[in-house]
Amino acid sequence: MELKLIEKEKSSIKVEIVHPDDTLIYPLVSALLRDEDVADAQYVTGHPQLDKPVLFVKTKKGEAQAALRRASEGLASRYRDAKATVEKALAK
Repeated sequence: MELKLIEKEKSSIKVEIVHPDDTLIYPLVSALLRDEDVADAQYVTGHPQLDKPVLFVKTKKGEAQAALRRASEGLASRYRDAKATVEKALAK
């Protein structure tokens, strides 16, 4: 999965997603929507053969890029914890 910046303003960001992984994108959008500084987060797929998927984030306050970074770091932490739990259970 690759991200390409399409548009960036202080309170909004639009990112094209090349070879998206929906298993990662949907939890990321959910995490963004739980952020009290985020006004809106949308993942628009468009037509499968004509359009590239786009992630749009708009903030109430603060920078949209920072909100995206916070959400991704939060997910990384949750997945690291889940991995540790599985590894511990399998080590028994």
